[in-house]
Amino acid sequence: MSNLKEKLEQDVANISWQDLQPHAKRDAIIVVKDELDLSEVAVAIAQDNTPFVQRWIGEQFIAKPTSKQLTNWNQTPQKEFTALIVQPFVIVKEAH
Repeated sequence: MSNLKEKLEQDVANISWQDLQPHAKRDAIIVVKDELDLSEVAVAIAQDNTPFVQRWIGEQFIAKPTSKQLTNWNQTPQKEFTALIVQPFVIVKEAH
């Protein structure tokens, strides 16, 4: 697992909402709350670790963007996110 996590951590990038919009249109964005590490979530998804992913969904630590979030982000296309691609998803955190 650590090798996969290290590889994924190297792929973390900052990206604007404008560049994420095509992924949102295909419903591929997963928003991660600050409490979780982006690369740990990516590893769990990549390895199909259902118990972790389901727990995070249940505790609302990860979710698809809400319509309110999408509306807000569409109004500020230059908003920055930290993102990581785990096909077919793009896992994001709002940059602070």
